[in-house]
Amino acid sequence: MIIVITGPTCMGKSETALEVAKVFDAEIVNGDAFQCYKEMDIGVAKPPKEYFDIVPHHLFSFVDVKRNYSIADYQKDLRRTVDEILSRGKNVVIVGGSGLYIRSALYDYEFGEQPKIDMTYYEKLNNKELHAKLEEIDPEQAKIIHQNNRKRVLRAIEIYLAQGKTKTEVLECQSHKLVYDAQFFVRDLDRKILYSLIDERVDKMMDKGLLEEVKRIVEKYGKDNNALQAIGYKELIPVLEGHYSLDFGVEQIKKNSRNYAKRQVTFIKHQFPVIFYKNTEDLLGILRK
Repeated sequence: MIIVITGPTCMGKSETALEVAKVFDAEIVNGDAFQCYKEMDIGVAKPPKEYFDIVPHHLFSFVDVKRNYSIADYQKDLRRTVDEILSRGKNVVIVGGSGLYIRSALYDYEFGEQPKIDMTYYEKLNNKELHAKLEEIDPEQAKIIHQNNRKRVLRAIEIYLAQGKTKTEVLECQSHKLVYDAQFFVRDLDRKILYSLIDERVDKMMDKGLLEEVKRIVEKYGKDNNALQAIGYKELIPVLEGHYSLDFGVEQIKKNSRNYAKRQVTFIKHQFPVIFYKNTEDLLGILRK
């Protein structure tokens, strides 16, 4: 049995996953794009270390910050891990809010090898100019990807240059059927309550030393790493550089976290056959039926 507990941050997913794993003899697998990185603990809200002593956890804190860990890498690692756990007669609980990563691993996404593309010309364009290029190449993706999401715009253009097919055409060639028998669960939580919990968590992260964590990582690895694009890190780098105040940086983290939570909910509702639960006891009751 594969149980996926997903949804935005501050839903109590880690706590619920632990209880579910204990009851159903399962092991927990990371479903978050950034919790895989070493040394990034506070800002990505990793489960408490004591959880790892209670139930085996997989794919947490095993990737170097300087490594460009791709969604294709994650797909391979998750499938290998899930197969190994199931082979031992254990159940699997995948927990995390990175919907696209989870979907790519549990559905029949294919990531073929592609040549290295020189993106220098496109990287020099501003966001508006870059998005205009995507509109010329792949109008459908241009409708989906906001012009300020520079990373995704560049990636869609790179796919076309490397494969001679637009991202839309590549996706249409894949059926995107589940390759595992999995159930998807999301906690039903009022958005106002969620946003309040997000603001509270950011304040707690700052109290725990998030700024110091970001400073330590930047000093050790530099700021130009994909891992540092995580919310909670990218907003504090300009603070360390003196570009704006700490209070402004914290407010940006809260704002970006709320916006990301909204996008997560939208994606998950449209991409997974989700079952909503009210709390941990409710989910355990659903799973026992």
